[in-house]
Amino acid sequence: MNLITQFLFELQAITNLLWRSIKGLAKKPRYFSDIIVQMDQIGVGSLGIVVLTGFFTGGVLILQAYPTLAYYGAQSNAGQGVATALIRELGPVLSALMVAGRVGSAIAAELGSMVVSQQIAAMRALGTSPVRKLVTPRLIAMLICLPLLTIAADLFGLIGGGIVANQLYGLDTNTYVASVRTGTDINALLTGIIKPIFFGLLIALISCEKGLTTTGGTAGVGVSTTQAVVLSSICVIISDFFLSKLLQSALESTLF
Repeated sequence: MNLITQFLFELQAITNLLWRSIKGLAKKPRYFSDIIVQMDQIGVGSLGIVVLTGFFTGGVLILQAYPTLAYYGAQSNAGQGVATALIRELGPVLSALMVAGRVGSAIAAELGSMVVSQQIAAMRALGTSPVRKLVTPRLIAMLICLPLLTIAADLFGLIGGGIVANQLYGLDTNTYVASVRTGTDINALLTGIIKPIFFGLLIALISCEKGLTTTGGTAGVGVSTTQAVVLSSICVIISDFFLSKLLQSALESTLF
């Protein structure tokens, strides 16, 4: 099977899983308690690593950019550069990659273990839909939590950049905050919210699909987990380019 054929089959499986998840929302039961549990595991469980990533990313951006800006006498614009880079690109992408590594692997491993231990087959035998019970709650929780995690990463990234700029380079905090406000426009905010919604959709669908199609016993669980993380990460990075171009064109033509 060549790569194009494999890609088309994967795309078909993921699209079918998305359609079944959406269709299942109109039917009872809806498993609201499972959604809350998944939000706790995805959102609260990932908060620490996402905040840590955002904080030090903002610090590194200032650490690398400030000397160059100071050389040209533009150090007062340091906050603007950090805000633009974090909110538009690094915040959404890095948060998605962290969640893909932590949550995507857990979803694929959990569902894969249920497949090889015949729990999924038992659910079907009892008349319970695995998609409505297992996939839909994870999908909804991911769509809610990843944008919130991205906002947290952006916020702490700006804080980290401000601390580095003030403590290492002596930049006045008020100057930094004013510069951050300049770089935080409506286009950047909309881009920073829309991207993680799409990334969350990709991560949840790919991880669930890989978990539910696990074969080969317990060894296959590890393979599915690895494939889920790698494929999710690749799709996030590739889709980021096309989303950036699409949003750039759409938002600039709409708002300006």
